[in-house]
Order: sequence, then C-alpha cells, then structure tokens
Amino acid sequence: MGGVIKVVEALRHATLPPTLHVDEPSPLVDWAAGNVRLLTQEMPWPETGRPRRAGVSAFGVSGTNAHVVLEQAPDELTDPANPVAAARDGGGTTTWLLSGATPGGLRGQVDRLHGYVTRHPELSASRIARALTGRTAHRYRLAVTGGDRDEMLARLDAVRSDPAAAYSDPAVAAGPPAGAVTTAFLFPGQGAQRPGTGAGLYAAFPAFAAAFDEVCAELDQHLDRSLRELMFTAGDDLLRQTRYAQPALFALGVALTAQLDEWGVTPDHMIGHSIGELTAAHVAGVLDLPDACRLVAARGALLQALPRVGPWPRSRRMRPNCCPGSRAGRTRSPSPPSTDPRRRSCPARSPPSPRPWRNGASAGGGSEGFPCHTRSTRPWWRP
Repeated sequence: MGGVIKVVEALRHATLPPTLHVDEPSPLVDWAAGNVRLLTQEMPWPETGRPRRAGVSAFGVSGTNAHVVLEQAPDELTDPANPVAAARDGGGTTTWLLSGATPGGLRGQVDRLHGYVTRHPELSASRIARALTGRTAHRYRLAVTGGDRDEMLARLDAVRSDPAAAYSDPAVAAGPPAGAVTTAFLFPGQGAQRPGTGAGLYAAFPAFAAAFDEVCAELDQHLDRSLRELMFTAGDDLLRQTRYAQPALFALGVALTAQLDEWGVTPDHMIGHSIGELTAAHVAGVLDLPDACRLVAARGALLQALPRVGPWPRSRRMRPNCCPGSRAGRTRSPSPPSTDPRRRSCPARSPPSPRPWRNGASAGGGSEGFPCHTRSTRPWWRP
C-alpha cells in the first residue's frame, strides 16, 4: 500500500521521488547495458504526449506477490468545464452526514468538520460528502443539504450557534432514528419513461454509465436499434412503444441501483410494478443479466404484438356496489360473462371500446391500446 500511495502522489504532482536507503546500485544488475538507473534525487516527470505510467510490485514473505500498473488520470476528469468534474467536484446538491454516540459527540463532530472545511478551501462540497459516506452511523445523526461549500458551512454555523433554529430549516435534519430503519427500492412500471431520461446521469457518473452500457449491450442483442440512442436522442413516439419502453425502464433501474450502491445506499427490500418486478428480480440476484434482458425484451415484444383495441377506460371515481356483494372502493377482478342480468349490465364488465367515456371518466392506457398487467392487479373503474 505504501508503494501505491507513493506512485499515486508522484502521478498527481508530476514528480519522480528519490529511492530511499540506497547507497549504491546493486552490482548484480548491469546498469550500463540499458537506459535504466536508480533515482537518487527528486526530479520532474515530464510530459511526453502519453499518460504517465508506473509499476508497483510487492513480494510477500508468505510467497504472495502482487503487481499493479498505475496510469495518469485523463485531464478531462479534473477540468471544471467537464460534466463529470462538475458533478463530482462541485455544482449540484449534496449532503453531509454526521453522527455521534451521544448528543455531545455529534456536536463535537460538527465542530471538527467545520474547522477542517474552513482550513481546506480547496475541497468542494461534493468531495467532502463522499469522504463522509461509509462512516459508522451512530444513534444521534445530522444531515445537512446544500449546494456549494459556503452554503454548507453557513448551515453548519447555524447548527453550532442555534441548533433549535437550524433544525427548523428543511435542509437540516437531525435526531435519533425512530426504531430500526430499513431501505426499500420500488422499481416503476411502464409510463415512467421519458425521452432523455438518464442522459445527465450517464454524462456525470461513471458507475451509472458503466452499468447502463452493460445492460444496453445485452438488450441490444434482442432489439432492432440501439437502446442508448433511443433513450437519449429519440422522441417520445418511440419510447411510448412497449417493446422499447420496458427495456428502457429496466436499463434505467439497474443503472440507478449501481450508482446508489457506489454511494453506499443498498436496499433491504426490493419491489416492482409491472416491468419493475423483473428489475427487482435481477437486482436481487434471482435473474442474471443475460436471462433478465432476454425476458424483458421478449415481454415487451409480445405485448407490442397484441392486437390494439383502442384506449382503455379510467375514471376518477370507483363505482360503489358495481356487482352483487361488492363494496365501495373494493377492487374486483374480471370474470367470464354471467347469465345474471345484473352482472351482464355492469359497465365494468363490458369489453373496452374506443367510444368516448362520460361521467368524469377519460380514455387512457397509452397509445398501445392493450393492458400490460394481470387481472388480479387491474382495478375496474366506473365509465
């Protein structure tokens, strides 16, 4: 680890450090035969038009050897005009998380953080936030949300001087957790897709982009066009088609989960609606990526191939006592036609029709004109 840290700092400062504790080169090496020599003093590491690289080797006493080659990071990652740098090292909204075993311990954490940030003006708010994630979460907690470091420092000042007033600010949250806290992810179904969704995240966050590319590479094998181009550049007409909408939502959900995992946010529970069920199944490890993508693409294609029967009805009101034995607000599943005239006359049992709907109802269900859910999950509404 010491060698890795030494090389990282050498790459960062473009300086070659001297070799320590060397009086004279080893006589077992023919130093005159090549252009290799030991560094006995510090010297600049010049630009050559190629990334700087260095190797680090560790030879363990137990016989375990480790070797790694480190390479200089691209300049665009540190360019403030680059969206990746802007998202990671400034700009946007971020959160600083602090905790303590006691209220006094939490106040001490606030004081220390305020002092450290004040002494290091070169640190951006987002870099500080990343450093604070992953720490042990004690009982008494504080979350401060804001934009740049000046805004965050001002809120820390408020917490130090007048905690009661500071906690009335929606950007400041504090207090012990109310019992055991768990995290659940809910993956949405069709209808949540929008043109350009995820494009900003793709440009700003490498973890999101890597996971998104991996999913798109699998899904593109089953689609007739590039999913990434369709999501980021195509219009709404294509994304409204089920064969594209459902793969798009799956790819977005998987990539968002990967980015949250990068930030240390992992779910205790996962649920999904419609195509979101398959996203949850993959993230939970029930389906591997190739199988999940094959199933998602096949599901979207099969639903796309169903005959279009016109818009499906929806209403802002449920019909009370729609059928014998039903209650207001109760969801009933459809059943085969009945000989009971009361059941045959129930409008909710009628087949869908492209005619206008009255009494506060509106035609919905998207341009596809077919349902995408099982009978047990679709309520019947009053036309």
